[in-house]
Amino acid sequence: MTPNSQEKACKQFNLGKVKGKEIIANFSGGRITSNAGIILIAELDKKLKISQRFSKCFQDYRNSSYIDYSVEQLVTQRIYGLVLGYEDVNDHDKLRDDAALAIALEKLDKLDSNQRSLAGKSTINRLEYCPETILNQENSRYHRIEHDPKKIENLFVDIFLQSYQKPPSHIILDMDVTDDRVHGNQEGAFFNTYYQGVCYAPLYIFCGHHLLVAKLRPSNVDPAEGALEELQRVIGLIRKEWPTTQILVRGDSAYAREEIFNFCEEQDGVEYAIAMATNRQLKLRANQTIEKAKNEYSRKLEPIVELMESLFEKNEDLEVVRTLVPSSTWYRSLCYQTEKSWSRLRRVVTKVCYGSEGLKIRHVVTSLPAAKITPSELYTDKYCPRGEMENRLKEQQLDLFADRTSTQTFQSNQLRLWFSSIAYVLMQAFRHRCLSKTSFSQATVGTIRLNFLKLGARITVSARRILMAITSACPCQDILSIAYFRIQGIQDTG
Repeated sequence: MTPNSQEKACKQFNLGKVKGKEIIANFSGGRITSNAGIILIAELDKKLKISQRFSKCFQDYRNSSYIDYSVEQLVTQRIYGLVLGYEDVNDHDKLRDDAALAIALEKLDKLDSNQRSLAGKSTINRLEYCPETILNQENSRYHRIEHDPKKIENLFVDIFLQSYQKPPSHIILDMDVTDDRVHGNQEGAFFNTYYQGVCYAPLYIFCGHHLLVAKLRPSNVDPAEGALEELQRVIGLIRKEWPTTQILVRGDSAYAREEIFNFCEEQDGVEYAIAMATNRQLKLRANQTIEKAKNEYSRKLEPIVELMESLFEKNEDLEVVRTLVPSSTWYRSLCYQTEKSWSRLRRVVTKVCYGSEGLKIRHVVTSLPAAKITPSELYTDKYCPRGEMENRLKEQQLDLFADRTSTQTFQSNQLRLWFSSIAYVLMQAFRHRCLSKTSFSQATVGTIRLNFLKLGARITVSARRILMAITSACPCQDILSIAYFRIQGIQDTG
Protein backbone atom coordinates (compact mmCIF):
# COMPACT_ATOMS: atom_id res chain seq x y z
CA MET A 1 0.00 0.00 0.00
CA THR A 2 1.40 3.42 -0.99
CA PRO A 3 1.22 6.06 1.79
CA ASN A 4 -0.53 9.33 0.94
CA SER A 5 1.05 12.76 1.31
CA GLN A 6 -0.43 13.34 4.77
CA GLU A 7 1.12 10.09 6.08
CA LYS A 8 4.51 11.00 4.61
CA ALA A 9 4.53 14.44 6.23
CA CYS A 10 3.74 13.20 9.75
CA LYS A 11 6.74 13.95 11.98
CA GLN A 12 5.00 13.84 15.35
CA PHE A 13 2.71 11.34 17.03
CA ASN A 14 0.11 12.16 19.67
CA LEU A 15 -0.30 9.00 21.74
CA GLY A 16 -2.98 10.11 24.19
CA LYS A 17 -2.71 11.16 27.80
CA VAL A 18 -1.46 9.63 31.03
CA LYS A 19 -2.63 11.34 34.23
CA GLY A 20 -3.54 14.45 32.32
CA LYS A 21 -0.20 14.70 30.46
CA GLU A 22 -0.03 14.42 26.71
CA ILE A 23 2.31 11.80 25.25
CA ILE A 24 4.13 13.21 22.25
CA ALA A 25 6.67 11.33 20.10
CA ASN A 26 8.80 12.94 17.38
CA PHE A 27 12.18 12.67 15.71
CA SER A 28 14.00 15.53 17.43
CA GLY A 29 16.09 13.35 19.75
CA GLY A 30 19.31 13.98 17.87
CA ARG A 31 22.11 11.45 17.56
CA ILE A 32 20.97 8.45 19.63
CA THR A 33 22.11 4.85 19.47
CA SER A 34 20.95 1.55 20.90
CA ASN A 35 24.39 -0.05 20.43
CA ALA A 36 26.53 1.97 22.86
CA GLY A 37 28.19 -1.13 24.35
CA ILE A 38 30.05 -1.83 21.11
CA ILE A 39 32.70 0.66 22.19
CA LEU A 40 33.78 -1.78 24.93
CA ILE A 41 34.05 -4.63 22.43
CA ALA A 42 36.01 -2.38 20.08
CA GLU A 43 38.41 -1.38 22.86
CA LEU A 44 39.02 -5.06 23.69
CA ASP A 45 39.43 -5.87 20.01
CA LYS A 46 42.08 -3.15 19.63
CA LYS A 47 44.06 -4.73 22.48
CA LEU A 48 43.77 -8.32 21.23
CA LYS A 49 43.73 -7.45 17.51
CA ILE A 50 41.32 -10.27 16.66
CA SER A 51 39.60 -8.46 13.77
CA GLN A 52 42.90 -7.09 12.50
CA ARG A 53 44.49 -10.53 12.42
CA PHE A 54 41.44 -11.96 10.68
CA SER A 55 41.60 -9.22 8.04
CA LYS A 56 45.21 -10.21 7.29
CA CYS A 57 43.83 -13.51 5.99
CA PHE A 58 42.40 -11.56 3.03
CA GLN A 59 44.22 -10.36 -0.08
CA ASP A 60 42.98 -7.06 -1.56
CA TYR A 61 43.47 -6.64 -5.32
CA ARG A 62 41.49 -3.40 -5.54
CA ASN A 63 43.04 -0.18 -6.77
CA SER A 64 43.76 1.84 -3.62
CA SER A 65 42.97 5.07 -5.44
CA TYR A 66 39.32 4.13 -5.79
CA ILE A 67 38.44 2.65 -2.38
CA ASP A 68 36.98 4.33 0.70
CA TYR A 69 37.13 1.32 3.04
CA SER A 70 40.09 -0.95 3.63
CA VAL A 71 39.67 -4.71 4.01
CA GLU A 72 40.30 -4.37 7.74
CA GLN A 73 37.51 -1.80 8.07
CA LEU A 74 35.09 -3.97 6.09
CA VAL A 75 35.96 -7.10 8.05
CA THR A 76 35.69 -5.35 11.39
CA GLN A 77 32.35 -3.75 10.51
CA ARG A 78 30.94 -7.12 9.48
CA ILE A 79 32.14 -8.77 12.71
CA TYR A 80 30.77 -5.98 14.90
CA GLY A 81 27.45 -6.21 13.07
CA LEU A 82 27.18 -9.91 13.96
CA VAL A 83 28.20 -9.21 17.56
CA LEU A 84 25.41 -6.61 17.79
CA GLY A 85 22.83 -9.04 16.40
CA TYR A 86 22.60 -7.95 12.76
CA GLU A 87 22.72 -11.20 10.85
CA ASP A 88 22.62 -10.12 7.20
CA VAL A 89 24.84 -7.98 5.02
CA ASN A 90 21.67 -6.05 4.11
CA ASP A 91 21.45 -4.82 7.71
CA HIS A 92 24.57 -2.71 7.19
CA ASP A 93 22.58 -0.25 5.09
CA LYS A 94 20.76 0.65 8.33
CA LEU A 95 23.96 0.56 10.39
CA ARG A 96 25.59 3.16 8.15
CA ASP A 97 23.86 5.80 10.26
CA ASP A 98 24.77 4.30 13.66
CA ALA A 99 27.10 6.75 15.41
CA ALA A 100 28.23 4.24 18.07
CA LEU A 101 29.43 1.80 15.42
CA ALA A 102 31.14 4.64 13.56
CA ILE A 103 33.01 5.57 16.75
CA ALA A 104 33.96 1.94 17.37
CA LEU A 105 35.36 1.71 13.83
CA GLU A 106 37.05 5.11 14.15
CA LYS A 107 35.16 6.42 11.11
CA LEU A 108 34.63 9.96 12.38
CA ASP A 109 35.33 11.90 9.19
CA LYS A 110 31.64 12.40 8.36
CA LEU A 111 30.17 12.18 11.87
CA ASP A 112 29.99 15.96 12.29
CA SER A 113 28.12 16.46 9.02
CA ASN A 114 25.59 13.69 9.73
CA GLN A 115 26.61 11.95 6.50
CA ARG A 116 26.82 8.21 6.27
CA SER A 117 30.28 7.18 7.35
CA LEU A 118 30.11 3.36 7.22
CA ALA A 119 30.13 0.87 4.37
CA GLY A 120 26.83 -0.28 2.93
CA LYS A 121 25.67 -3.73 1.93
CA SER A 122 27.09 -3.58 -1.61
CA THR A 123 30.59 -2.77 -0.37
CA ILE A 124 30.64 -5.36 2.43
CA ASN A 125 29.28 -7.98 0.06
CA ARG A 126 32.61 -7.82 -1.75
CA LEU A 127 34.04 -9.85 1.16
CA GLU A 128 31.55 -12.69 0.95
CA TYR A 129 30.89 -12.77 -2.79
CA CYS A 130 32.68 -15.87 -4.06
CA PRO A 131 31.24 -16.78 -7.48
CA GLU A 132 32.37 -20.19 -8.61
CA THR A 133 33.09 -18.89 -12.13
CA ILE A 134 35.96 -16.66 -10.91
CA LEU A 135 39.29 -18.48 -10.64
CA ASN A 136 41.61 -15.48 -10.27
CA GLN A 137 40.47 -12.57 -8.10
CA GLU A 138 43.44 -10.47 -9.14
CA ASN A 139 42.13 -10.23 -12.71
CA SER A 140 38.44 -10.18 -11.81
CA ARG A 141 36.43 -7.05 -12.48
CA TYR A 142 33.94 -7.38 -9.62
CA HIS A 143 35.41 -9.73 -7.03
CA ARG A 144 38.86 -8.51 -6.06
CA ILE A 145 39.08 -9.52 -2.39
CA GLU A 146 40.30 -13.08 -1.80
CA HIS A 147 40.55 -14.97 1.49
CA ASP A 148 43.09 -17.63 2.46
CA PRO A 149 41.30 -20.63 4.06
CA LYS A 150 44.47 -22.10 5.59
CA LYS A 151 45.37 -18.87 7.35
CA ILE A 152 41.84 -18.52 8.71
CA GLU A 153 41.78 -22.09 10.03
CA ASN A 154 45.11 -21.67 11.81
CA LEU A 155 44.10 -18.28 13.22
CA PHE A 156 41.47 -19.86 15.49
CA VAL A 157 44.09 -22.11 17.09
CA ASP A 158 46.58 -19.25 17.41
CA ILE A 159 44.05 -17.06 19.24
CA PHE A 160 43.22 -19.97 21.55
CA LEU A 161 46.88 -20.56 22.39
CA GLN A 162 47.47 -16.87 23.11
CA SER A 163 44.48 -16.70 25.45
CA TYR A 164 46.58 -18.54 28.08
CA GLN A 165 49.38 -16.83 29.97
CA LYS A 166 51.10 -20.16 30.51
CA PRO A 167 50.51 -23.67 29.12
CA PRO A 168 47.74 -25.53 30.97
CA SER A 169 48.45 -28.92 32.46
CA HIS A 170 45.61 -30.51 30.50
CA ILE A 171 42.90 -29.58 27.99
CA ILE A 172 39.86 -31.35 26.49
CA LEU A 173 38.98 -31.21 22.78
CA ASP A 174 35.32 -31.86 21.97
CA MET A 175 34.23 -32.82 18.45
CA ASP A 176 30.66 -32.62 17.23
CA VAL A 177 28.57 -32.08 14.12
CA THR A 178 25.30 -30.19 13.76
CA ASP A 179 22.81 -29.46 11.00
CA ASP A 180 22.71 -26.17 9.13
CA ARG A 181 19.41 -26.03 7.26
CA VAL A 182 19.31 -24.42 3.82
CA HIS A 183 16.27 -23.40 1.83
CA GLY A 184 17.53 -22.84 -1.70
CA ASN A 185 19.86 -24.31 -4.30
CA GLN A 186 23.08 -23.84 -2.36
CA GLU A 187 26.10 -25.69 -3.68
CA GLY A 188 26.89 -28.80 -1.61
CA ALA A 189 23.53 -28.97 0.19
CA PHE A 190 21.83 -32.38 0.29
CA PHE A 191 18.94 -34.08 2.04
CA ASN A 192 20.09 -35.78 5.24
CA THR A 193 17.96 -38.62 6.58
CA TYR A 194 19.16 -38.18 10.18
CA TYR A 195 18.29 -34.46 10.31
CA GLN A 196 15.29 -34.93 8.00
CA GLY A 197 16.01 -31.92 5.84
CA VAL A 198 18.24 -30.32 3.23
CA CYS A 199 21.27 -28.99 5.08
CA TYR A 200 24.99 -28.67 5.57
CA ALA A 201 26.72 -30.63 8.34
CA PRO A 202 29.48 -28.41 9.80
CA LEU A 203 32.15 -29.98 11.99
CA TYR A 204 33.10 -28.14 15.20
CA ILE A 205 35.93 -28.63 17.66
CA PHE A 206 35.82 -26.74 20.96
CA CYS A 207 38.08 -26.61 23.98
CA GLY A 208 35.70 -25.55 26.73
CA HIS A 209 34.31 -22.21 25.51
CA HIS A 210 37.09 -21.75 22.96
CA LEU A 211 36.30 -22.41 19.30
CA LEU A 212 39.10 -24.13 17.37
CA VAL A 213 37.43 -25.52 14.24
CA ALA A 214 34.32 -24.55 12.28
CA LYS A 215 34.43 -26.51 9.04
CA LEU A 216 31.45 -26.49 6.69
CA ARG A 217 30.71 -29.83 5.05
CA PRO A 218 28.03 -31.24 2.74
CA SER A 219 25.49 -33.35 4.60
CA ASN A 220 25.92 -36.39 2.37
CA VAL A 221 29.38 -37.23 3.74
CA ASP A 222 30.39 -39.57 6.55
CA PRO A 223 29.74 -37.87 9.95
CA ALA A 224 33.45 -38.30 10.76
CA GLU A 225 34.60 -36.91 7.41
CA GLY A 226 37.56 -34.59 7.96
CA ALA A 227 37.62 -35.09 11.74
CA LEU A 228 40.97 -36.93 11.73
CA GLU A 229 42.62 -34.31 9.53
CA GLU A 230 41.37 -31.48 11.75
CA LEU A 231 42.54 -33.28 14.89
CA GLN A 232 45.97 -33.82 13.38
CA ARG A 233 46.24 -30.15 12.39
CA VAL A 234 44.94 -28.73 15.69
CA ILE A 235 46.96 -31.05 17.96
CA GLY A 236 50.05 -30.43 15.83
CA LEU A 237 49.72 -26.65 16.33
CA ILE A 238 49.07 -27.09 20.04
CA ARG A 239 52.07 -29.37 20.47
CA LYS A 240 54.42 -26.76 18.97
CA GLU A 241 53.55 -24.34 21.78
CA TRP A 242 52.57 -26.73 24.60
CA PRO A 243 54.69 -29.90 24.28
CA THR A 244 53.79 -31.29 27.72
CA THR A 245 50.08 -30.45 27.96
CA GLN A 246 47.87 -33.53 28.38
CA ILE A 247 45.06 -33.68 25.79
CA LEU A 248 41.78 -35.61 26.05
CA VAL A 249 39.75 -36.03 22.84
CA ARG A 250 35.99 -36.58 23.20
CA GLY A 251 33.22 -37.25 20.73
CA ASP A 252 30.00 -39.16 20.19
CA SER A 253 29.72 -42.52 18.46
CA ALA A 254 30.14 -40.97 14.99
CA TYR A 255 33.86 -40.61 15.77
CA ALA A 256 34.46 -44.15 17.06
CA ARG A 257 36.79 -44.91 14.18
CA GLU A 258 39.98 -46.93 14.07
CA GLU A 259 41.97 -44.14 12.42
CA ILE A 260 41.06 -41.65 15.17
CA PHE A 261 41.89 -44.17 17.91
CA ASN A 262 45.22 -44.98 16.27
CA PHE A 263 46.20 -41.35 15.88
CA CYS A 264 45.53 -40.60 19.56
CA GLU A 265 47.34 -43.74 20.71
CA GLU A 266 50.42 -42.83 18.68
CA GLN A 267 50.70 -39.36 20.25
CA ASP A 268 52.39 -38.73 23.58
CA GLY A 269 50.02 -37.25 26.12
CA VAL A 270 46.88 -37.66 24.00
CA GLU A 271 43.99 -39.76 25.35
CA TYR A 272 40.43 -40.25 24.14
CA ALA A 273 36.96 -41.01 25.48
CA ILE A 274 34.58 -41.59 22.58
CA ALA A 275 31.11 -43.11 22.65
CA MET A 276 30.33 -46.17 20.57
CA ALA A 277 27.11 -47.86 19.54
CA THR A 278 26.04 -51.04 21.28
CA ASN A 279 26.01 -54.38 19.52
CA ARG A 280 25.00 -57.95 20.24
CA GLN A 281 28.41 -58.96 21.55
CA LEU A 282 28.74 -56.00 23.95
CA LYS A 283 25.22 -56.58 25.25
CA LEU A 284 25.96 -60.27 25.74
CA ARG A 285 29.10 -59.50 27.75
CA ALA A 286 27.11 -57.08 29.92
CA ASN A 287 24.51 -59.72 30.89
CA GLN A 288 25.66 -60.01 34.49
CA THR A 289 25.62 -56.23 34.95
CA ILE A 290 22.15 -56.06 33.39
CA GLU A 291 20.85 -58.67 35.82
CA LYS A 292 22.33 -56.75 38.76
CA ALA A 293 20.62 -53.56 37.63
CA LYS A 294 17.28 -55.35 37.17
CA ASN A 295 17.47 -57.02 40.58
CA GLU A 296 18.38 -53.78 42.33
CA TYR A 297 15.50 -51.93 40.67
CA SER A 298 13.10 -54.73 41.62
CA ARG A 299 14.23 -54.53 45.25
CA LYS A 300 13.62 -50.78 45.29
CA LEU A 301 10.24 -51.16 43.58
CA GLU A 302 8.87 -54.08 45.67
CA PRO A 303 8.07 -52.23 48.94
CA ILE A 304 6.44 -49.39 47.00
CA VAL A 305 4.23 -51.83 45.10
CA GLU A 306 3.22 -53.63 48.33
CA LEU A 307 2.31 -50.31 49.93
CA MET A 308 0.22 -49.20 46.97
CA GLU A 309 -1.58 -52.54 46.75
CA SER A 310 -2.50 -52.29 50.42
CA LEU A 311 -4.01 -48.86 49.88
CA PHE A 312 -5.65 -49.35 46.49
CA GLU A 313 -7.22 -52.09 44.42
CA LYS A 314 -4.78 -54.63 43.04
CA ASN A 315 -5.81 -53.83 39.50
CA GLU A 316 -4.85 -50.19 40.04
CA ASP A 317 -2.40 -48.96 37.43
CA LEU A 318 1.04 -48.80 39.03
CA GLU A 319 2.96 -47.42 36.05
CA VAL A 320 2.96 -43.91 37.53
CA VAL A 321 4.45 -45.31 40.73
CA ARG A 322 7.21 -47.02 38.78
CA THR A 323 8.35 -43.69 37.36
CA LEU A 324 8.87 -42.38 40.89
CA VAL A 325 11.40 -45.09 41.71
CA PRO A 326 14.91 -44.03 40.65
CA SER A 327 16.56 -46.15 37.99
CA SER A 328 19.37 -48.50 38.92
CA THR A 329 22.67 -47.67 37.25
CA TRP A 330 25.71 -49.94 37.07
CA TYR A 331 29.05 -49.55 35.33
CA ARG A 332 31.60 -52.08 34.18
CA SER A 333 34.83 -52.07 32.24
CA LEU A 334 35.97 -54.69 29.74
CA CYS A 335 38.60 -55.32 27.08
CA TYR A 336 37.01 -55.52 23.66
CA GLN A 337 38.01 -55.80 20.02
CA THR A 338 35.79 -55.85 16.97
CA GLU A 339 36.11 -58.68 14.52
CA LYS A 340 37.46 -56.61 11.61
CA SER A 341 37.55 -52.85 12.14
CA TRP A 342 39.79 -52.60 15.23
CA SER A 343 43.46 -53.52 15.16
CA ARG A 344 43.81 -54.14 18.91
CA LEU A 345 42.04 -54.69 22.20
CA ARG A 346 40.69 -51.50 23.77
CA ARG A 347 39.02 -50.61 27.03
CA VAL A 348 35.23 -50.16 26.79
CA VAL A 349 33.23 -48.75 29.70
CA THR A 350 29.59 -49.82 29.76
CA LYS A 351 26.81 -47.99 31.56
CA VAL A 352 23.71 -50.09 32.28
CA CYS A 353 20.60 -48.24 33.39
CA TYR A 354 17.36 -50.08 34.24
CA GLY A 355 14.18 -48.32 35.29
CA SER A 356 10.56 -47.63 34.43
CA GLU A 357 11.47 -47.12 30.76
CA GLY A 358 13.28 -50.43 30.55
CA LEU A 359 16.92 -51.12 29.76
CA LYS A 360 19.36 -48.51 28.46
CA ILE A 361 22.97 -49.31 27.58
CA ARG A 362 25.72 -46.85 26.72
CA HIS A 363 29.36 -47.52 25.85
CA VAL A 364 32.49 -45.38 25.85
CA VAL A 365 35.77 -46.59 24.37
CA THR A 366 38.80 -45.01 25.97
CA SER A 367 42.58 -45.12 26.16
CA LEU A 368 42.52 -44.15 29.85
CA PRO A 369 43.57 -47.22 31.85
CA ALA A 370 41.42 -48.75 34.59
CA ALA A 371 44.26 -48.23 37.07
CA LYS A 372 43.88 -44.46 36.70
CA ILE A 373 40.12 -44.02 36.64
CA THR A 374 37.12 -46.18 37.57
CA PRO A 375 34.35 -46.91 35.05
CA SER A 376 31.80 -44.67 36.81
CA GLU A 377 34.25 -41.76 37.08
CA LEU A 378 35.25 -42.06 33.46
CA TYR A 379 31.67 -42.01 32.24
CA THR A 380 30.26 -39.31 34.52
CA ASP A 381 33.31 -37.06 35.04
CA LYS A 382 35.23 -37.45 31.79
CA TYR A 383 32.71 -38.24 29.07
CA CYS A 384 29.32 -36.80 30.06
CA PRO A 385 30.46 -33.14 30.39
CA ARG A 386 30.93 -33.07 26.63
CA GLY A 387 27.19 -32.35 26.46
CA GLU A 388 28.08 -28.76 27.39
CA MET A 389 29.31 -28.36 23.82
CA GLU A 390 25.67 -28.31 22.69
CA ASN A 391 25.35 -24.89 24.36
CA ARG A 392 28.29 -23.61 22.34
CA LEU A 393 26.62 -24.80 19.11
CA LYS A 394 23.41 -23.02 20.13
CA GLU A 395 25.36 -19.81 20.71
CA GLN A 396 26.89 -20.14 17.26
CA GLN A 397 23.60 -20.67 15.45
CA LEU A 398 21.02 -18.82 17.55
CA ASP A 399 23.08 -15.85 18.78
CA LEU A 400 25.66 -15.37 16.01
CA PHE A 401 23.76 -16.71 12.98
CA ALA A 402 26.23 -19.37 11.88
CA ASP A 403 23.35 -21.04 10.05
CA ARG A 404 22.85 -18.10 7.66
CA THR A 405 24.62 -19.98 4.89
CA SER A 406 22.27 -18.77 2.18
CA THR A 407 24.65 -17.73 -0.60
CA GLN A 408 24.94 -19.79 -3.74
CA THR A 409 28.46 -21.17 -3.52
CA PHE A 410 29.94 -23.48 -0.91
CA GLN A 411 33.08 -21.35 -0.56
CA SER A 412 31.18 -18.18 0.33
CA ASN A 413 29.01 -20.09 2.81
CA GLN A 414 32.16 -21.39 4.51
CA LEU A 415 33.38 -17.79 4.75
CA ARG A 416 30.08 -16.77 6.34
CA LEU A 417 30.53 -19.52 8.91
CA TRP A 418 34.02 -18.19 9.66
CA PHE A 419 32.72 -14.66 10.13
CA SER A 420 30.22 -15.92 12.71
CA SER A 421 32.97 -17.96 14.32
CA ILE A 422 35.32 -14.96 14.64
CA ALA A 423 32.42 -12.99 16.15
CA TYR A 424 32.07 -15.82 18.68
CA VAL A 425 35.82 -15.72 19.43
CA LEU A 426 35.57 -11.98 20.12
CA MET A 427 32.57 -12.43 22.42
CA GLN A 428 34.30 -15.33 24.18
CA ALA A 429 37.32 -13.09 24.77
CA PHE A 430 34.99 -10.50 26.35
CA ARG A 431 33.33 -13.16 28.50
CA HIS A 432 36.66 -14.70 29.55
CA ARG A 433 38.66 -11.53 30.17
CA CYS A 434 36.01 -9.06 31.31
CA LEU A 435 33.22 -11.04 32.96
CA SER A 436 35.09 -13.79 34.82
CA LYS A 437 34.16 -14.10 38.50
CA THR A 438 31.01 -12.04 37.93
CA SER A 439 27.39 -13.20 37.68
CA PHE A 440 27.80 -13.20 33.88
CA SER A 441 30.88 -15.42 33.75
CA GLN A 442 28.87 -18.27 32.18
CA ALA A 443 26.32 -16.13 30.34
CA THR A 444 25.50 -16.90 26.71
CA VAL A 445 26.41 -14.57 23.88
CA GLY A 446 22.77 -13.47 23.60
CA THR A 447 22.61 -12.57 27.29
CA ILE A 448 25.89 -10.65 27.10
CA ARG A 449 24.66 -8.74 24.06
CA LEU A 450 21.38 -7.81 25.73
CA ASN A 451 22.99 -6.59 28.95
CA PHE A 452 26.24 -5.01 27.78
CA LEU A 453 25.96 -4.10 24.09
CA LYS A 454 22.36 -3.06 23.43
CA LEU A 455 22.60 0.11 25.53
CA GLY A 456 20.77 3.32 24.71
CA ALA A 457 22.89 6.47 24.62
CA ARG A 458 22.81 10.05 23.35
CA ILE A 459 25.95 11.00 21.41
CA THR A 460 27.16 14.60 21.42
CA VAL A 461 30.04 15.68 19.19
CA SER A 462 32.02 18.83 19.95
CA ALA A 463 35.37 20.21 18.82
CA ARG A 464 37.29 18.49 21.63
CA ARG A 465 35.39 15.37 22.53
CA ILE A 466 32.67 12.86 21.74
CA LEU A 467 30.33 12.22 24.67
CA MET A 468 28.29 9.01 24.78
CA ALA A 469 25.74 9.55 27.55
CA ILE A 470 24.47 6.05 28.36
CA THR A 471 21.05 5.81 29.96
CA SER A 472 21.04 6.29 33.73
CA ALA A 473 18.75 3.27 34.02
CA CYS A 474 21.48 0.89 32.78
CA PRO A 475 21.07 -2.12 35.13
CA CYS A 476 24.66 -3.44 34.91
CA GLN A 477 26.71 -0.31 35.56
CA ASP A 478 28.87 -1.99 38.20
CA ILE A 479 29.83 -4.90 35.94
CA LEU A 480 30.38 -2.54 33.00
CA SER A 481 32.87 -0.68 35.18
CA ILE A 482 34.63 -3.96 36.01
CA ALA A 483 34.81 -4.83 32.29
CA TYR A 484 36.22 -1.37 31.47
CA PHE A 485 39.00 -1.56 34.05
CA ARG A 486 39.92 -5.09 33.00
CA ILE A 487 40.20 -4.01 29.36
CA GLN A 488 42.44 -1.13 30.39
CA GLY A 489 44.68 -3.61 32.19
CA ILE A 490 45.22 -5.79 29.11
CA GLN A 491 48.59 -5.29 27.50
CA ASP A 492 48.53 -4.44 23.82
CA THR A 493 49.53 -7.52 21.83
CA GLY A 494 51.48 -5.30 19.46
